[in-house]
Amino acid sequence: MDWVFTEDRPIWQQLMEQITLMILNGGYPPGSRLPAVRELAAQAGVNPNTMQRAMAQLEQKGLAVGSRTAGRTVTEDTAVIQAARRERAKAAVTSCLRILEELGYIREDALAIIKEELAHE
Repeated sequence: MDWVFTEDRPIWQQLMEQITLMILNGGYPPGSRLPAVRELAAQAGVNPNTMQRAMAQLEQKGLAVGSRTAGRTVTEDTAVIQAARRERAKAAVTSCLRILEELGYIREDALAIIKEELAHE
């Protein structure tokens, strides 16, 4: 995984978002074992405590399940994964609409632009 960090948010939050994306797009399928905290921290070049915080948040969101003996796995509850995917997609659409509205487009024009782009794919 290529880890990319920005200065605008805490690193643990960005780690959580990037691992979440890997879960949502199937990079880590339901039920699969997640790499150990130390392994992920070394890959990302961050402190293990920072990675631990990100992983704890994934557990809180229900996307990861922890076990003392087996480490963490991706939830097998596909409804949780689908709900998180939909939430992320809705946030992306909201952000896109906000930008288009800032440019002066009304929602109907924004929808036309989106349809036009989809037709070009």
